[in-house]
Amino acid sequence: MAVWARLAARCGWLRAAGLLGLRSRGGGAARACCGAAPLPALLSGRRLPPWRLHVSVGDYARPSRAKGEACGPRSSLPVAVKQEQAAPETVSDLSAAKLYEDWDDVPPSSALEEISEEEAVKIIADPLLPPQSSTLRDYVDHSETLTKLVHLGVDLSQVEKRQKAGQLLLTLDFEKDITKILLFLKDVGIEDSQLGPFLTKNPYILGEDLEALETRVAYLKSKKFGNAEITQMVSRAPYLLLFSVERLDNRLGFFKNELGLSVKKTKDLVIRFPRLLTGKLEPVKENLQVCQVEFGFQRNEVQQIAFKTPKILTASKKRLRQTFDYLHNIMGIPHNMLTRFPQVFNSKLLRIKERHMFLIFLGRAQYDPAQPGYISLDQLASLPDEVFCTEIAKASMRDFEKFLKTI
Repeated sequence: MAVWARLAARCGWLRAAGLLGLRSRGGGAARACCGAAPLPALLSGRRLPPWRLHVSVGDYARPSRAKGEACGPRSSLPVAVKQEQAAPETVSDLSAAKLYEDWDDVPPSSALEEISEEEAVKIIADPLLPPQSSTLRDYVDHSETLTKLVHLGVDLSQVEKRQKAGQLLLTLDFEKDITKILLFLKDVGIEDSQLGPFLTKNPYILGEDLEALETRVAYLKSKKFGNAEITQMVSRAPYLLLFSVERLDNRLGFFKNELGLSVKKTKDLVIRFPRLLTGKLEPVKENLQVCQVEFGFQRNEVQQIAFKTPKILTASKKRLRQTFDYLHNIMGIPHNMLTRFPQVFNSKLLRIKERHMFLIFLGRAQYDPAQPGYISLDQLASLPDEVFCTEIAKASMRDFEKFLKTI
């Protein structure tokens, strides 16, 4: 192979390696030019050979042909290339420390770098956060929110029993999300000592929108509920403020219409038993139906019973049936007397049975107000045992205890 052909092949290899560039020149002619040294070579800190820094092919022009000589294969190189003379370029030595100073102030540390025992002792590793747990206790040390709630008096063992309450607390920030709710509850009238028990019963209020909570309180005030009454309602029914204005309005309308109460009596009813506004309405409807259809009370009698003792509206139907059957069918108490003392339905049936049987044993079981020795149902059901024995049964507590052992 001719010398110029070997040179052309060598230039092609240099061009592929990125060390030889082409620059267009007038008339479309091309010439070989110098290539730049690659970055790895700079990082190595070594000098590059002169031939890597400058390449000239000017001395290798295509040889002329003699007259009459047969034409050989044409070369792809220009007919004449001007030889460029340049001094070899050199790259100064670059140490690793110099490069670190250019790139960063501090050289990166190695994972295998040895440290002294004193430095090792000073390293404090954060405790691992459990990926999942069935108790909030495992997260208290990792969560500032949970720690502050515990200090506030929140019982996390009770909170975690409520559906998704634990997950909610873990997503909240105490300063950003919880502090404003605590201040709102204090404005409503919840005492500092009651904040912990309140949040234990209703942790979901911490995830409520503050503006929505304020709107619900404003609605209650628009219905002429006083500040003290609202405080009492919220304290006794912690879930009350989770209900929207529409639901609260529907609940008030339901009890007003179903019981035929006035606005004032409806307010008084829910103030004394605010859980009527937060509980399910189906048990209430069923108990009203039981009182009228099964027990035989008139509508006005049901109204009086519910107004005097609203807890009857949410009581167990089975318990109501057993109590009514014993009072009306065994003791012979008429409907009008049950309407007059409906609180007897809230008493323990066993207590009523024991005292009634003791009065029968003593011959004092008299529940007719028109007869001498009359005993009201309120006295029968509510008085403590000592008072019942001395004032109603006219017997000693020891006598009553001996009798109970015989039944």
